[in-house]
Amino acid sequence: MNCAIDWLLDRTVESCSIGVAFGQSSFTDLDFADDVSLLAELLELLVPILETIASEAASLGLEVNWQKTQVQALGCREDMPLTIKVQGQDVMVVKEIVYLGCLIHSSTGSICDISRQSAITRAAPQSLENQIWRSRLAISTKLKLYNTCILPIFLYGSDCWAISKMDACKIDALDQWCLRMLLGIKWFQFVWNDDVRKLMNQPTLTAIITRAGLSYLGILCAWMTTQMPIGSC
Repeated sequence: MNCAIDWLLDRTVESCSIGVAFGQSSFTDLDFADDVSLLAELLELLVPILETIASEAASLGLEVNWQKTQVQALGCREDMPLTIKVQGQDVMVVKEIVYLGCLIHSSTGSICDISRQSAITRAAPQSLENQIWRSRLAISTKLKLYNTCILPIFLYGSDCWAISKMDACKIDALDQWCLRMLLGIKWFQFVWNDDVRKLMNQPTLTAIITRAGLSYLGILCAWMTTQMPIGSC
């Protein structure tokens, strides 16, 4: 299947004007297994691109699932249609889409993905409240379980977030909520956030995200200094 997808994308790139430019680099598509995202500078260019990939797929006995196909325009545009026609099929134009577990919003902001990850993260410790957090396990053991099993849920994709001051407040509020659950602190109990932090000896969640993002940036910068400029991907 991967070989067929690669062949389809190569044929599509050769026959259509496709891709977006970032500096000196040009990117035409993102693909993982059978999930494919085609990139174009203009919405009008997507229709012939989708028609081409559908035609090439038919030659292999494959079909494009138009019900699962969606189009997203990044940036603030008010004149976006609700659907576009491709080979007589209606393809939805959406404001947000989940790709490989990350929510991408047309505004290009990170708040929607942060809110989604926060909701998923809150549900995880709640499901373990009676079995783990209210048990007689040591606080150090609970913290290790939190850092190993709960924290990675929220941190997934966080190295790509552009975090505003308001976003940071929401992230640290989630962090405090989780730590207070570990300590068994109820909502009506008056305990300073700094006291909770000292008891757990845990850096803030925003600090963890910042450290991970800087580490990723350092790796990327080191790679860019040792590689030739990318012509196309």
